[in-house]
Amino acid sequence: MKMVENHSFRRQLLAAILGGWLGLAHADEEPMNVLFIAADDLRVQLGCYGSPVVQSPRIDGLAERGLLFERAYCQQTVCNPSRASVMTGVRPDLLRVWDLPTHFRENVPTIETLPQTFRRHGYFAQGVGKIFHNWVQEDWKGDPDSWSVPATLHYGRHGDDLPEFEGKLPPNLASGAGGTDCRDVPDDAYYDGRVALAGIEALRACAARDQPFFLGVGFWKPHTPLNAPKRYWDLYDPATVPIPPHITPPVDAPEIALTPFRYENDPEGARLRELSHGYLAAISYLDAQVGKVLDELDRLGLRETTIVVFWSDHGLLLGEHGLEKKTTLFEIDAHVPLIISDPRAPAPRRTRAIVELLDLFPTLVDLCGLEPPVGIQGESLAGMLRYPMASDQGVAITQIPRPPYPRRKAPEIMGYSMRTDRYRYTEWRD
Repeated sequence: MKMVENHSFRRQLLAAILGGWLGLAHADEEPMNVLFIAADDLRVQLGCYGSPVVQSPRIDGLAERGLLFERAYCQQTVCNPSRASVMTGVRPDLLRVWDLPTHFRENVPTIETLPQTFRRHGYFAQGVGKIFHNWVQEDWKGDPDSWSVPATLHYGRHGDDLPEFEGKLPPNLASGAGGTDCRDVPDDAYYDGRVALAGIEALRACAARDQPFFLGVGFWKPHTPLNAPKRYWDLYDPATVPIPPHITPPVDAPEIALTPFRYENDPEGARLRELSHGYLAAISYLDAQVGKVLDELDRLGLRETTIVVFWSDHGLLLGEHGLEKKTTLFEIDAHVPLIISDPRAPAPRRTRAIVELLDLFPTLVDLCGLEPPVGIQGESLAGMLRYPMASDQGVAITQIPRPPYPRRKAPEIMGYSMRTDRYRYTEWRD
């Protein structure tokens, strides 16, 4: 692991030099706010990432005002471990969180999260929507220790529950994880429309306080079920929706590298095309909700004093490699979008340096001039915001257990995958 250690030292040294030289955070500056926007199951499929099909003008616009990381990677290709790692700044193995139900505080109860660090420095911290994983236990909802006020819209069923539309709509046809549903309904008929509205109200309340803020706004799309309102389905011609060209496992791939969630091809590929169409619609629906929040940020005059972050917890398989869902170490699962817009840094910029979501914690703390907690494992990317070409290409580590959901116990086998500039190297260890 000497290569990884040397890379870590170089990046830390570079960040320290550039952070001080370029002056991203000064003690005498007014504190910067943070708008922390998360997506769920969004792979690198956006216009700003080169997709010729996806209509994502609002996220693309954010990329034009910030630094787009072309090669960012998650630490585990499942919601809970990925998000727990981002929000604590440590890897899944240190947290001992590899499944969906385990809350990180069961194993490390006193660990300080990203919003807690901001609270410790006098910030107001609020969470709307899915930032942490959506644990069902009442004591854990939204991780109450992290926020100044209770989290809202943190736990839902990805849009299956429509209480205010009861009696006005037919039963939701997309209650299953693989379902699709196209209805001519308003945006707030589904969860993300309501998250956007709640995020706007939270921004207004934050603007009224004489206090800097850290606001997390977590959207649920494009996670399945693929049930965006009809207007977003209509953005795409179903006859020309692209589908994966390869729906069989890679040649000589070991069985352990695959998942139990297999795509059963129908003769004409109609289901695969419908899933792909629904995924595109869900991305555009998500994009519109992100745009609503950003519009309010501008209306309130907060854009020049707010760092905006957009990220996704991992990717998604829709037939690629003959698989569905996630939980692989393939590039399509591990590669994620990441955009950081700091109004003090020149824009637009792009970097091909390989980074990890783990780096978000120290980066935001660094950009805001705060003291990080002891023990975080990520590396600050603050220097890159002023000079993206300054970094070497980097290394990213992603892991996944087998079985893919070990259910509150140590996994039998763990896969570790190292992404470098040229290669992805994977080992499966018992």
